[in-house]
Amino acid sequence: MARILIVDDDTAFRESLAEMLGDLGHAVSAAPTVAAGLQVLQAGSVDVAIVDLRMPGEDGLAFLRKARGLSRAPCIMLTAYASGSNTIEAMRLGAFDHLTKPIARTSLVEVLERALLSAGQAGSPENAAQHPAQNPEQDGDDAELVSGSEAMRQVFKRIGLAADSDATVLVLGETGTGKELVARALHRNSARAERPFVAVNCAAIPADLMESELFGHVKGAFTGAVSDRAGRFREAQGGTLFLDEVGDMPLPTQAKILRALQEREITPVGASRALPVNVRIIAATHRDLPAAVKEGRFREDLWYRLQVVPVHLPPLRERLGDVLLLAEHFLRQGGGTSPKRLGADAARLLLAHDWPGNVRELRNAMERAALLCPGPVIGAEHIGLQPAVAHGPAIDWNGPLAAAVAQLEREMVTRALAAATGNRAEAARRLGLSRQQLYRKLAEFGLG
Repeated sequence: MARILIVDDDTAFRESLAEMLGDLGHAVSAAPTVAAGLQVLQAGSVDVAIVDLRMPGEDGLAFLRKARGLSRAPCIMLTAYASGSNTIEAMRLGAFDHLTKPIARTSLVEVLERALLSAGQAGSPENAAQHPAQNPEQDGDDAELVSGSEAMRQVFKRIGLAADSDATVLVLGETGTGKELVARALHRNSARAERPFVAVNCAAIPADLMESELFGHVKGAFTGAVSDRAGRFREAQGGTLFLDEVGDMPLPTQAKILRALQEREITPVGASRALPVNVRIIAATHRDLPAAVKEGRFREDLWYRLQVVPVHLPPLRERLGDVLLLAEHFLRQGGGTSPKRLGADAARLLLAHDWPGNVRELRNAMERAALLCPGPVIGAEHIGLQPAVAHGPAIDWNGPLAAAVAQLEREMVTRALAAATGNRAEAARRLGLSRQQLYRKLAEFGLG
């Protein structure tokens, strides 16, 4: 039996959750406010806390910040309004997990069991992030990380967990999936947030200029070096250096990047001594680096050094449920005096497209549609996609919402199984589901 604290201002939800946990044999304490919850926590009789994110007055993030010095009990955060920013912030502040309401009994039990197992291994409160927390409601940049999918929620969690560390992060994903957005979110939620974020596109720099661009040079180091240059490492001093498309970096430069990571120092071109640097490295690529290592195009030791914390961004075609969410977000971002909305035929076309250019392609399509549409409702003719590429599910847009969602889910499960050649574990990974969740979906849709 575990001692569980529920902090939620919704009386009906609080009582329902308490009843469910009581039926499972746990002892439950309930509180309607953060202040009341902290009093229970301070009494030292809590093994796990389950806390709502949005409450009047102090919210769940305030609970997390204040709970650090009171207890080591793992905290599971709940929200009915999931977003990239609040998931990142919750994990950064030390939440054990971040779940979206409504919560299935099996999902809650699974997370609760993991939390109880980890309770004896929890780090001390002093090890949590010590710099001031940002207010996610005011953080417009993290709003770029828009998603309702489980796969992306796992990405947000990893950002939150890794943000306060100086560990090197390798962001992997197809072109247009938002790798730089992840890098900026990591920087923005770290202790280095007030220092520079410097981005370098390794694919856009000629090989003979790469070392000077990154490490700088001294006057007279080569023809045309008429003055000293600091280089991107020193520009990012104290902050974050983002090496985009690192898979396209020349081999000689890779060796010097490896040394910079290991020794925390660089030598400008033409200089006789090394200079210390204090930067966090975040790298990204759409390349298959293991294949590049086998072919001798990428150093194996650098690959291992970069992927201390790997972050995999799923392509948009594997999370079609995010397409309309992102499309509406981009339309709102466009703003203007006459905001536009998607018509049913436009939404149908967006869901049927494969999105080889991923989120970047969708953003461009929405910008184009907003410009070409003279009225308030965007039609399929304004999107600019060819119907020939459309082969998605034929959703009944005039039918019940639940039926349309089930139809879309079934199509996504079918596609994931096909892409994984029937491997259910791989299909579950692509969908951002546990294997148990996938098995339930297969049974539900008669695909088992």
